[in-house]
Amino acid sequence: MRNSLLWASIGTGFTFLMTTAGSALVFFFKQGIKPAFQRVFLGFAAGVMIAASVWSLLIPAIEEGEALGMPGWLPAAGGLVLGALFLLGLDSLMPHLHPGAKNPEGKITSLKRSSLLFLAVTLHNIPEGMAVGLAFALASQQGGETGGFMAAMALAIGIGIQNFPEGTAITLPLRQEGMSRGKAFLYGALSGIVEPLFGILVVMAAGPATLVMPWLLSFAAGAMLYVVVEELIPEAHLGDHSNAGTLGVIGGFLVMMILDVMLG
Repeated sequence: MRNSLLWASIGTGFTFLMTTAGSALVFFFKQGIKPAFQRVFLGFAAGVMIAASVWSLLIPAIEEGEALGMPGWLPAAGGLVLGALFLLGLDSLMPHLHPGAKNPEGKITSLKRSSLLFLAVTLHNIPEGMAVGLAFALASQQGGETGGFMAAMALAIGIGIQNFPEGTAITLPLRQEGMSRGKAFLYGALSGIVEPLFGILVVMAAGPATLVMPWLLSFAAGAMLYVVVEELIPEAHLGDHSNAGTLGVIGGFLVMMILDVMLG
């Protein structure tokens, strides 16, 4: 258990630092990112999360379920549905505003636009933290095999890579809303703090009980896929020309797939 928490902390700590590094670009950009680049970044994040959901979460969930003597599809399908419903609930209850949108979603609130933008990105980061934490917890449960840790590291690297532009994507809109560079950077960095928080919490929930691991893996996959389909891909294809967003999705998928195959 201690090793699982340690490795989950390291993995999610890395993804958090990548979000922070991306947020720091607010000190160098005087204006916002061009819409085409924004669509590429969003598409890239979507591609990474789709590939991670399959290779790093659903396939291991199926394998773990079969190793425990149950039909592999059962925990994979059941956990995926539960994860999607969990994010649906958060999406419906938590007030948030996506960059470029005019009207907020979720519960009616008097929060400022800057706070709602912050909450939108924070919502995206929850399933990412869960996924990375669980990947390292699974590797630890498997006895510390090199292959398991390398696969978890591949996931952390992939999520970290897409977190860099994601950090930028939150700080620049906050800056355009009139927030100071220092405060926008702080908000961007804090949006990533939920990754180590939820990564560690989900590892503690799993504990030494291997029976729940396949369900938790697919739960994280379902939550990530909800974010991709509900928000990232639609936002990546806003505008007259959606080629940039589409190429971003393919690029992100390729990067995550290659990382998983090379290091897994």
